[in-house]
Amino acid sequence: MIKGVAASPGIEIGKAYVLKEYPVFIEQDKIAVDKLEDEIEKLSKAIVKSQAQLEKIRDKAEKEMGADKAEIFNAHLMMLEDEVFLNEIREKIKAESIRAEYALTLVVKAYTEMFQNIEDEYLRERAADVKDIGDRLIKNLLNIPMQSLADLSEEIIVIAKDLTPSDTAQMNKEFVQAFATEMGGRTSHTAIMARSLEIPAVVGTVDLLAKARIGDTVIVDGNKGLVYLNPDQETLQRYVKLREEYQLYVQDLKELKDLPAETKDKARKVELVANIGTPKDCAGALANGAEGIGLYRTEFLYMDRTALPSEDEQFAAYKAVAEEMAAQPVIIRTLDVGGDKKLPYLDMPEELNPFLGWRAIRMCLDREEILRTQLRAIMRASAYGKLRIMYPMISNATEIRKANTILQQVKDDLDKEGIPYDRELEVGIMVEIPAAAVIADLLVKDVDFFSIGTNDLIQYTIAVDRMNEHISYLYEPLHPAVLRLIKNVIDASHHAGKWTGMCGEMAGDVTATPILLGLGLDEFSMSAVSLSRVKKVIRSMTYQEAQEIAQKALEAENAEEIRQLIK
Repeated sequence: MIKGVAASPGIEIGKAYVLKEYPVFIEQDKIAVDKLEDEIEKLSKAIVKSQAQLEKIRDKAEKEMGADKAEIFNAHLMMLEDEVFLNEIREKIKAESIRAEYALTLVVKAYTEMFQNIEDEYLRERAADVKDIGDRLIKNLLNIPMQSLADLSEEIIVIAKDLTPSDTAQMNKEFVQAFATEMGGRTSHTAIMARSLEIPAVVGTVDLLAKARIGDTVIVDGNKGLVYLNPDQETLQRYVKLREEYQLYVQDLKELKDLPAETKDKARKVELVANIGTPKDCAGALANGAEGIGLYRTEFLYMDRTALPSEDEQFAAYKAVAEEMAAQPVIIRTLDVGGDKKLPYLDMPEELNPFLGWRAIRMCLDREEILRTQLRAIMRASAYGKLRIMYPMISNATEIRKANTILQQVKDDLDKEGIPYDRELEVGIMVEIPAAAVIADLLVKDVDFFSIGTNDLIQYTIAVDRMNEHISYLYEPLHPAVLRLIKNVIDASHHAGKWTGMCGEMAGDVTATPILLGLGLDEFSMSAVSLSRVKKVIRSMTYQEAQEIAQKALEAENAEEIRQLIK
């Protein structure tokens, strides 16, 4: 048995198809000055060839997986048109008198390292997209044929070091039963596309490629993140039965899509909403039964560019989401960059502790023009749907009041200009700093709602960097201290007649669902594919049962005791 990360749910049993990537030799020696223009011309031809390949892949992805998944390849194509990125390669060829493929390797390495150092898991996984584009360009520069999973003729399970979004998009769904890789995370585009295709997937395994052989019998358990190579008969029979049970479970989930997220006794109903990164993600949210958007991460509008997005650019994006979701609520988080998520055009400082540094609302209050422009765009777009505003990284009431003062100035300006906006628009904060959770009863006076960002709240509360592999085992969502902070936030909002949601990973964790339900959480925001699973748990229990479990969890001494209680 090989452990990994459960990237896409499901269980499959089949024959291994081992996909090996052979190393590409890049010559690093200097070349003559009169050959440099030839290298730049070679780069141009590789770009054109790569664009044609990606357009074909995009069209296939749109046909088989939908426009939202095909958008990945539009982003890849945009990078191939990005003059800043391409000029960096050209300038490196000229300045260092090196071959196009070596210059490309150096520039791609710099870009991938920038993304890999970002704390946000979803953004960090974008490094794989940059690498995918770089690999394609290098192969086209060197005339190396591209691998493809499109021409399969029998059912197989793909085993690979890594799979690019392009690999996944070209998979022949008729024959690819599942896949397992050594690289990747749950939020990589490859994992997202596997979930869209409903292909079980496990990523982040150790030494899988060294142990697997073509034709091996493989079990991929995408529910638990396990891979079995040549399992014994007992394990094989057990998984044949588990696969049948899971298929019945999936059928049951599909029937829940349009049903309310209410307890079995109808004593408690909550909102199940989705987290998104771009307007294109709305389609997947709606397809999975989302009742709105609980977190729209706006930082994507600010990345992969050379200057801040204009008010009109932002307005167009926010308006698109508002119209797509119609009357359903959409919470737009104001810009959450800084520290670990750097924008090169903002001249952001190097910091010893970026997680505790000049970031999010702290930076935006120092650079008021950034926040003011974003708030104007949001308020203008609010005339087209039910938008809400959320400030990230709040630690005290002064920050909320400063942000709200700027918001009021924006409203006054829009009134003078005769521009319509939603005068009832709600404003809330992301509770992700323990200090904010502790003084929630004070902060609630200045907001309409809270949304708990558990990813940071947990690591700040337990003093654990979840990206540090040596101590990541200590990152525990069900730590009693975390649960007590969550209860404090929910109670404070309810005492004031307001509401609390949650937009961290914990909201989509079915293990935590009974406790959060029992604590009185009003809104659960998560990855769209988790919605039905959480809804099934909510609909399978009474509210009293959930409250009893939550109370016992608050009295438990440690997380393990709580997990046993949930089981």
